[in-house]
Amino acid sequence: MDLKGKWAIALGERDGVQGASLALCAQSAGAQVVLEATHCFV
Repeated sequence: MDLKGKWAIALGERDGVQGASLALCAQSAGAQVVLEATHCFV
């Protein structure tokens, strides 16, 4: 997936995939992560 020039928001879950991991995946695809957060959705 090519996300060059795109902005991304990485919202993760504490018990699932964390926001930091999602942000790294998006960055490796070329996106600029503008917001990264990990929340507990219980």
